[in-house]
Parts: sequence; C-alpha cells; structure tokens
Amino acid sequence: MADEPKPPAPAHAPPKAAAPAGPTEPPPPADMAQPAFLATLQAAVPGSVTAVSYFVGDWTIVVPVAQLLDVARHLRDAPDAAFDCCSDVTATDWPPRAERFDVVYCLYSTRHRHRIRVKVRAAELQPVPSVTGIWSGANWLEREVFDMFGVNFAGHPDRRRILMPDDWQGYPQRKDYPLEGPGELLMENPIDWLKLRQAREEADIE
Repeated sequence: MADEPKPPAPAHAPPKAAAPAGPTEPPPPADMAQPAFLATLQAAVPGSVTAVSYFVGDWTIVVPVAQLLDVARHLRDAPDAAFDCCSDVTATDWPPRAERFDVVYCLYSTRHRHRIRVKVRAAELQPVPSVTGIWSGANWLEREVFDMFGVNFAGHPDRRRILMPDDWQGYPQRKDYPLEGPGELLMENPIDWLKLRQAREEADIE
C-alpha cells in the first residue's frame, strides 16, 4: 500500500503587529506658511505649542494640559484668532501610551471663517480642565467624552453621564472595553448586572 501523502504543515501565523501608540501628526508642507494667529499664540503663551500638524485642510496644535485654559482664552480673545465657537470636543484612546487619551477641541471663528484643532494628551486619571467657562457650548460635549471615555474633566459644572445610565459600568469607547458589554468588567454574567440594577430600582420604589 502506497504511503498516503502527509497533510501540509500548518502555516505559521504572522507575528501580531504591535498596537499603535498614537496617531501620526503629519507636519505641514515645507512651502506652506502657518497662520499668523499661531505665531501670535506662541509669543503670548510661551511653550504652549509642542507640535503643529496639517491634515486635509485643517491645522492641529498639541498643547500641554497645564496650559490648555491659557491657550483657549487666547484663541478666543486674540483679534487675529477670534475662535468664538467650540464646535466639537472628542477623544481618542491609545492604551499603550502613558498619556492614553487625546482630547481634541474643534474651534471655529465666525469672524474670520477659519478653523483649528487643539489637542491635549492626558493619562487615565489626569485632570483635564473644563473649557466650559470659555465656551459654554462645550458643556454637553465634555459630558459625552466623560461618559464614553472617562476623561476626568476638572471644574465641569455638571459632570455626569449623558448617554449611558448613571450606574453603567465602564466607558464604552475605550479600546479595552469588553466587546460583549459591561458584564465582563465586574460580573461574569451580564444578567447578574441587570438583576442588580432592577433590585436597586425596586428598592427606590419601595
């Protein structure tokens, strides 16, 4: 009896790529001049800009957390900046990095019709000062970032969850949040968490 052909050896899986430690910050083209308000900002608040990037038509500056409010006030009040509208606040999560969160403020000037993104990097429990005293419209935007990422906005006038229930476990947009929901965080079975929540609600009714 002829020997049967041996099955092919299993192919080795390619090595797992390392998780990215942060976004790329593409520098502006060499022949592109930076907006004048950036030079004014760096002169008025020394050391306030640690990086400048340009991507798909928008400028981004990276700012130390400790200088966020000084930068925000200048960008709102300086005549050549006049960023009177905070149109969005969002975040991205980079767990391999010590400062795991990029908190991003999207600003717009209705007077000059220009935009800028201001980005700060913060560790998991590091306080990030609220900008609601500068742009009141950031109130609900910061609440959403707190709700989804758990960013510690210090000085927010009403820092509580805005999308998830008050007793929800964890922060759904963190990259280490379990795919099957909060039951994997503190309880093995999500049904146990729902029963606990129902018990609390019934206790409140009584």
